[in-house]
Amino acid sequence: MAWRKRGGVSMAVKKGYMLAITIAIFTVILVLWLVFFAGKLNTFFILRSIMLITFSFMAMLIDIRKRCIPNKLVLGMFTGWLLLMASKLLPDTQAGIPILTDSVVGMLIAGGVFMSVYLLSRRGLGGGDVKFMAVAGLYLGLDGTLPAILYGTVLAALSGLILIALKRIKRKDTIPLAPFLFAGIMITVFTT
Repeated sequence: MAWRKRGGVSMAVKKGYMLAITIAIFTVILVLWLVFFAGKLNTFFILRSIMLITFSFMAMLIDIRKRCIPNKLVLGMFTGWLLLMASKLLPDTQAGIPILTDSVVGMLIAGGVFMSVYLLSRRGLGGGDVKFMAVAGLYLGLDGTLPAILYGTVLAALSGLILIALKRIKRKDTIPLAPFLFAGIMITVFTT
């Protein structure tokens, strides 16, 4: 990490402050959501949403800093989903099967859409984004997957156009996608 000074404060300190502020805002939003909606939602939905939002938040932070989404994070996210589904399926298999089916359909849609873009764009989209959204589809299910993808990609496209117009990036430059996918997931979870 560079320790260059700018205006008397090191860049590392500024990045640390921005990270702390981002985490604080994220935490406040999540707590407010739980306070206002916890009584209206079932425990499974709350746990699933918290896990999805937390893993998506971590993916966003890592993608911003390193321009990749690590396989370990995606594997942890998948493992979390497996444990959550086991807690639903073991006590009541009949109630868990529709949720499992919905989750697998969400994964197939998200994975299929992102894999298609990955292949058609000649790897203009990262492989980590494909794996991340496939696993996010497990959490989102059929009803949440397409809106999350739509919100995230529209936000990414608009941001890219604005950055190009402001001459911050060139047309061939890339921007990390996970922050926009995180926003799409947040919008979808909070409006469901």
